[in-house]
Amino acid sequence: MRTTMLFLAACAAAAQPQPAYEAASVKPNTSGGNGSSSNGSKGQILMTNQSLKRLIERAYSVKPFQVTGPDWMENVHFDIAAKYPPDTRNEDRPLMLRTLLEDRFKLSVHRESKEISGYALVVAKGGLKLKPVEPGGSGANSNSDGVRTTLKATKVSMADLADFAARRLGAMVVDKTGIDGVYDFELSWANEDLNSTDAGADALPSLFAVLQEKIGVRLQPQKVPVEIVVVDRVERVPTEN
Repeated sequence: MRTTMLFLAACAAAAQPQPAYEAASVKPNTSGGNGSSSNGSKGQILMTNQSLKRLIERAYSVKPFQVTGPDWMENVHFDIAAKYPPDTRNEDRPLMLRTLLEDRFKLSVHRESKEISGYALVVAKGGLKLKPVEPGGSGANSNSDGVRTTLKATKVSMADLADFAARRLGAMVVDKTGIDGVYDFELSWANEDLNSTDAGADALPSLFAVLQEKIGVRLQPQKVPVEIVVVDRVERVPTEN
């Protein structure tokens, strides 16, 4: 009896449709601009000048180096305006975008696991230099003036820090600190592409150095496991709205 009930429950779950937007408009963006944006309010989201590759990254909640497929996916850009129920769970929003890409772009993918060169975030000699804070609404804002990048983080975990470092470095970073809790901090470091002639360059530490000096963690190079989303099929031109 228990086996039968489990089987029926699995079948019911499989029959549930994937979350989808209530309405969505997809338009090519041919402005040629480099800037892109994503702005949302309760019940709707506007994505402007997003490359098709970036949309796939968002749909599968992965980083750029975790998506492989045709090179042209980075060269075609789109504007998307979509509406969804105001009470939609956060975890369902990427699934809605995934449904849109499957419907309009005929997207199909498969996943592969492999080991690649990356980093482990570990505790540095001397230990963690931060004190935990009360959990709550977390956030991290970064900005760059061309020479310096500044990160202001509120109530973020070590896993969140590893994720941010991965996006900045374009490489997989796995949290192996073993540290629980959330923390507040502010970091400033030199942009990776600085020239020696840039004003103030010599006075700024690298991201690697500032993590160790201000937080007490370091990035240790090593092979790390990563899941790759492989695009099997995707159309360059979406179907009509």
